Order: sequence, then structure tokens, then C-alpha cells
Amino acid sequence: MTQDEIKSPLILEIKGNSLDDGPGIRSVVFYKGCPLSCVWCHNPESKKVPAEISFDPKNCIDCGTCREVCPQKALSRSNRFYIDRNKCDLCFLCVDACPSGALEKVGRTMSVDEIVKIILRDKPFFDTSGGGVTLSGGEPTLFMDFTSSLLKSLKQNGIHTLLETCGLFDIHKFMDKIYPYLDVIYCDIKIIDSTAHKKYCGVSNEKILDNFIQLHRQASLDGKTLLARTPLIPEITDTESNIRGIAAFLNKLKINEAALLAYNPLWHEKSDKVGVEDPYKNNKTMTSFRDNSVVERCRAIFADAGITEAKS
Repeated sequence: MTQDEIKSPLILEIKGNSLDDGPGIRSVVFYKGCPLSCVWCHNPESKKVPAEISFDPKNCIDCGTCREVCPQKALSRSNRFYIDRNKCDLCFLCVDACPSGALEKVGRTMSVDEIVKIILRDKPFFDTSGGGVTLSGGEPTLFMDFTSSLLKSLKQNGIHTLLETCGLFDIHKFMDKIYPYLDVIYCDIKIIDSTAHKKYCGVSNEKILDNFIQLHRQASLDGKTLLARTPLIPEITDTESNIRGIAAFLNKLKINEAALLAYNPLWHEKSDKVGVEDPYKNNKTMTSFRDNSVVERCRAIFADAGITEAKS
């Protein structure tokens, strides 16, 4: 499926009162669907574009109601993730029947007007804190027309806008449809080596880096904020060679500020819920929080290159 064929996204969540996704108090709109497939994805439920079913065994009371109503007989305790997703046809009868909320539909259709109506409830908090709306995911640029309409509406209501992106998109369409309505862009630069990027993220990074360079040139002219961010994934992105490589890339662009994102291992449980195979589930390094020395080491490498850490 190409980007031109994807028109409207499913929305995972609209999270209000966020202090971690840009300046001030913000509402974050999480899209479903991403062109990357990072092995450490912190939102594995956001990878696929279509709706899915999530199963949380902690909430299950084993009443058997879902198994009774499933026409495909796709639910069983003998299934590793409870749902046999090869049999499941996503009729969602099990979700409707589940009395405990253990089964949930992941992703819902929302119009631009519906999203804006919810967001406007928090506008007083935006205005007093210097906050606004952050579009995240998943990847909002998969849905150029929808995202453009949403951003236009937000700007018409005087709301500060920020995009969190993996950087993989058609730059010409982006500059035409999305860029004019953004105040801030957070762009991930996860892995500098193209081969390693393809291994761990599913695609090479040439287009991502080229897009970043073009965005940097334009944002510098327009006075817009473009912030490079690197998630510190154990032994994948937090290696000395990767951090030094990213620092060198930013140096060439005369960028002296970037963000380092501390590792959060809580994504493993989310993978199980949507039936995603987790190759690192039994890896102690990947399932544990890292001490602050890792961030300090990476920060020192950036500092040696004249790059200070920005808060994202």
C-alpha cells in the first residue's frame, strides 16, 4: 500500500495533559500505521494501518463469552497470544461481548472535526502554558491529506502545532501539505548506518537523512524549530559508533542542539497484547531500565562534538 492509497488514519488515542511531547501542556494525537518496523517499537500497536484486537490477560476473567461468540473459533487458551490472528477476521464480536475489557479494538475512525472538538476543551491549558497539540504515532505523514486538514483546523483555532515523525515521507508533498501548518518538527535520527537501519527498522535511511537535510535548510530560513531526536536503545542505537556518527552528521549541518531519549522497556508487554513476536522478550538488557550513565555517556559524545542536549 502506497502513501497515496492511504487516505484516513485510525486514531489510537488522544492523550491530554502531556508534559513530555513538546513545550507546555499538550494534547497528543496518536495515529495508527507506520512505514518503519523498528524492533524496539514503543508503540507496537501503532505499526499496522488497519484495526486490530488487543488482548490483556491481566483483565481476563476467563468467562468464555468471547470464545462462544467467535464465528471463526480463533480464540483459545492454547493459542500463544490467545487470538489466532490467521483465523481472526476482525469482526470484533468478541470485543463487544467481553465483560471485563480484556479484549479491545485498537484504532478508531475519527473525523477532523471530532478530533478538534476534543482538543479545544484543553485550549485554555495550551494558552496559559505555551502548549498545544502534538501529532504522533505511528506516523502522521502516512496520511498527508488528513493531517493537512487537521493542522489547518488547529491553526485556524490558534493552536501551536508539533509533529513527531520518523522522517520517511515524500518531501515535496510534505512541504506542500503539512510543513506550512507546523510550528515545531521532531524528527528521529535513530541509526546513522544505512545497513544497520534496515536491519533494525525495516528500511534504509537514505531518504530519511535527505529529508532531514532539506527540512533543516527550509526551517532555518523560516525560523521554525527542527529537532533531531535519537532514542537510546541498548546495544543498537546507544553504541559509541552510532552516537558519534549522528553527531558528525549534525555537525556537517552546523546543528548544535539535539535530543537523546532515555530507554523505556515497557513496550514488551504491549507487543504480547497485539500478538507481535518480541525477539527481545528474554533479553535482560532489553527488558530492564538503563541507569543514567548511558545517557551521560551519549551526552558527553554529543558535547565533544559541540552539540548540547535539548529537552523534547
